[in-house]
Amino acid sequence: MDFLDRYQEIVAEAINKYTFKDKPTELYEPMNYIISHGGKRLRPIMVLMACDLFGGDQKMAIKPALAIEFFHNFTLIHDDIMDEAPLRRNKPTIHTLHGINTGILSGDGLMLKAYKFFEDLEPEIFKACIRIFTHTGLLLCEGQQYDINFETQENVTFDDYIRMITYKTGVLSASSFEIGAMIAKAQFKDAKSIFNFGKHIGIAFQIMDDYLDVFGDQTQFGKKHAGDIYENKKTVLYLLAREYGTEEERKELDYWYSKKTDNIDKVYGVEKIFRRTRADEKALRLIEKHNEIGQSYLAKIDVPEEKKKPFSELANYLLRRES
Repeated sequence: MDFLDRYQEIVAEAINKYTFKDKPTELYEPMNYIISHGGKRLRPIMVLMACDLFGGDQKMAIKPALAIEFFHNFTLIHDDIMDEAPLRRNKPTIHTLHGINTGILSGDGLMLKAYKFFEDLEPEIFKACIRIFTHTGLLLCEGQQYDINFETQENVTFDDYIRMITYKTGVLSASSFEIGAMIAKAQFKDAKSIFNFGKHIGIAFQIMDDYLDVFGDQTQFGKKHAGDIYENKKTVLYLLAREYGTEEERKELDYWYSKKTDNIDKVYGVEKIFRRTRADEKALRLIEKHNEIGQSYLAKIDVPEEKKKPFSELANYLLRRES
């Protein structure tokens, strides 16, 4: 995965270059705080990878790649506020440190700064990228609202869940690849293929995220263990457990998901049902299925096979992760 290290260095250098030095510091320091935590910075890397895949000028893609990273972190700040999450990447969340008002404002600031990072693109490419970026943002908001709705909605179907995670996670990965392709002036069909590759890898990534929330190594995962269970999130594990559980197990799930509590018995009770119904194993099989669909779209792209290898490696790396 040497290629990933190289891209991460490029993104890190760009982030350092564009560190916010504006005032008031009470607004901009929290923005620098979350950006500096890094994480894997996968989405800006996706922009650069797609641009390189289609022979584009990487220098033209760097600021749009940062736009994606800033936008992603804006969503994380607001997501943490909504979920009342104390940790993000093993660090205190912004609203925990600075309060909800600063969290909201610094998130808004990141989103608006993101738009400015498209300004250097030539007019037609600028229009195309802004259209993709804005549409993606709206879909992400819709996905977040569906996620909130599901906490109190009695009947959530598997299709409902897939739509929600596609909007909330899959589309941002997909659009990151597509924006890189647009900057490189790729053929329309190839840009759509890389979009669909990203979408299905993003879906698989979110299913893995749901899985790791309960069954991952929490010292590496950097979030509260089983936060989704505490929050009554109707994740893939919940839906599979309901589908394959007994009537008694479904009633027990209904009981636990009727209350929002930090009771550890709730986590243990729900985890046991997930294991008994093999929801954990079935979730892992779904991850593999969406990876395969994504790889089929990658195969359609009209570039030498050698240039596609990093994309397959990236997908396999993401879906073998422990954190």
